[in-house]
Parts: sequence; structure tokens; C-alpha cells
Amino acid sequence: MSEYNDFEDEELSPMQKVVQFFWDLLKVVTISLAIIIPVRYFVIQPFYVKGASMEPSFYDHEYLIVDELTYRFHEAERGDIVVFRYPKVPSQYFIKRVVGLPGEKVEIKDKQVYIYPKEGKKFILDEKIYLADIETTGNNSWTLGPNEYYVMGDNRGESLDSRSFGPVFKDLIIGRVWLRGWPVWRAKVFSDINYNSVAVENQ
Repeated sequence: MSEYNDFEDEELSPMQKVVQFFWDLLKVVTISLAIIIPVRYFVIQPFYVKGASMEPSFYDHEYLIVDELTYRFHEAERGDIVVFRYPKVPSQYFIKRVVGLPGEKVEIKDKQVYIYPKEGKKFILDEKIYLADIETTGNNSWTLGPNEYYVMGDNRGESLDSRSFGPVFKDLIIGRVWLRGWPVWRAKVFSDINYNSVAVENQ
């Protein structure tokens, strides 16, 4: 007994096959873009490091993946490495480390970073975990507003940062560095910093 299939495809002509191929290709491309574009612009974004301002943490031409999603739900934390628009020229992107949080006072003196929190005693920020033997230069202080962050490069002597252009507003921050993907031998996922800072008496 032979069976009859109501859904059996009819034989397509060569032209129909070509049209069908491009139609299927268009559907695949459309679906792919619908997935990739939101991820690219709203979740993660690739960046290249330019310059020496973040050495030894990052070197020139290293390839990073920036997490753009986290700060939609949580505030930036001290120690986060962030990519942001340069306040004076918003078309340029900078990469620095968050040192001071909204509402705090940051003071740089005697090669130390002093933090005056909204509550509690001021303390010296212990940055040995990422500064190695690099010293913090400069002498200034800044009291941050409710949406302002004080940022500095890890290579303190070669970094253009909040010591010169002031704090960075929250809405200028693109996201935090999540992954170093290139070079492969330096690949790393970046997590929160646990500081071991020293409280000092108010002066």
C-alpha cells in the first residue's frame, strides 16, 4: 500500500531554488542580527587599550570586553575598571579605575590617596594590589557630588585622569571591564577588589 503525503514538497525549478536559498539566507541573517545587535550595544562591547596610562594592569593594544549591563542595576564600586567618555571631549573614550564614590571626598597628598567617606573615619586607600611600586603623584582634593566618580589610571605618572579634569559623571560611564581577551596569554576575567585600607584619625 502506498502512502500519500499532503505536505510533500513539489519539485522546484532552478530559479525557485535560487530564490528559496536567498530567502532562507535573509531569514538567518535577520535572526542573527536581532540577537547580535542588542548584545553588542546594550550588553557587552569590545575596546582596545591605547596608551600607557593603565600599566601594568593593561598594556597598549590589549583587547577588552566591557560589561555594559551591570551598571544598569548596580552602582560602580571602588576598584572597578571603567570605560567612559572623556568629559572634555565626549567622542573620546578613556579607561581608568574608580577611586572615589559619590558623596565622598578624595584627597591626594604625600603620595597617598585619602578617602573621606560619607560616614565613618577617613582612611588611606591601600592600592598595592594593582599599583605595585608605582607612586601616586599630585596634591589636590575633590568633594564628589551624588552622581560623580573620581577615577585614576594605574600608571599614576602617565595618566590623564580626575586629578586634572575632575570627576566623571555617572551618565558618561559606558561600563566596566569584564574580560581581557587578547593577548591570549594575558586573558583574564576581572572581579571586585577587596581593599585592605588603613583608617586614620581626622586631621
